[in-house]
Amino acid sequence: MKATEVRLASRPHGEPTPDNFDIVDVEVPSAGEGQMLVRNTWISVDPYMRGRMSSAKSYAAPYEVGKVMHGGALGEVVESKADGFAEGDIVLHGLGWRTHAVLDANQATVVDPDAAPVTAYLGVLGMTGLTAYAGLVDVALQAPGDTVFVSGAAGAVGSVVGQLAKRRGAAKVIGSAGSDDKVRWLVDELGFDAAFNYKHAPVAEQLAAAATDGVDVYFDNVGGDHLEAAIDSLNLHGRIAVCGMISQYNLTEPGAAPRNLAQIIAKRFTMRGFLVADHVDARPRFLAEVAPLVAEGKLKYSETVVDGIRQAPQAFLDLMIGANTGKMLVRL
Repeated sequence: MKATEVRLASRPHGEPTPDNFDIVDVEVPSAGEGQMLVRNTWISVDPYMRGRMSSAKSYAAPYEVGKVMHGGALGEVVESKADGFAEGDIVLHGLGWRTHAVLDANQATVVDPDAAPVTAYLGVLGMTGLTAYAGLVDVALQAPGDTVFVSGAAGAVGSVVGQLAKRRGAAKVIGSAGSDDKVRWLVDELGFDAAFNYKHAPVAEQLAAAATDGVDVYFDNVGGDHLEAAIDSLNLHGRIAVCGMISQYNLTEPGAAPRNLAQIIAKRFTMRGFLVADHVDARPRFLAEVAPLVAEGKLKYSETVVDGIRQAPQAFLDLMIGANTGKMLVRL
């Protein structure tokens, strides 16, 4: 039996291509003392991975050229020499982009497949959901009566942000997305009050038309023209939580800063970047609030599923151009 790995073949310059990845078959590894062998069943591909393909200094070490990429994964324990883990356990871990992984006990967490669909632990009940919750509640300090604008709202994080904002008393929730089908999904299925296709007209014009009374909270997943538009529409003492800036990730030269950033003085707004790793203490609060909503079907989520480890690079490339709705997952 062979295992398959996806490795970083070269660092992309601008937009990544399939040539930046190598797919390699290797021998299945063996677990040592205190370890377990896991056969991965699902892996997650996420926008932050684009940053780790670069050698630029960032909050996390870059992927090494010639080495396996890694990220969130779910798998079944097929051999265990680690206390607290048994064959057949389903575990969540961070060594994705491969069919088999050897893990130390402190690298894996057992999940209950009966409590929720297992893929939820990579998405709405995992890092994705916690990112949405912490950014909205603890960073943006959303309050009842706020008007909330979410960019990239049909993505895994943005779709949860909008629903949580509405449930937490937002007066109006507005989302942007890259297709008419996604716009309809946001409004008809997720309960957004308004949404627009950013490809149809300038973002600033569409946001101003949707947010006639201005914006109190902006949850930024996109950056660029979305950030500039949000600043224009921001109310006095507005709050911006910066989760990501996917529109900037493939630039080969630094993008222009928002041309209207000086409004931070007159509007006295706050703008704060955040990483979910800084908010692990919020996880109990997050699960207490969100898990019942998911179980009862009151908080909806979507998954875009691609089959096969060899399709993982293409799934990632598709994610970067917005071909997904909700969480992008690879089923092994």
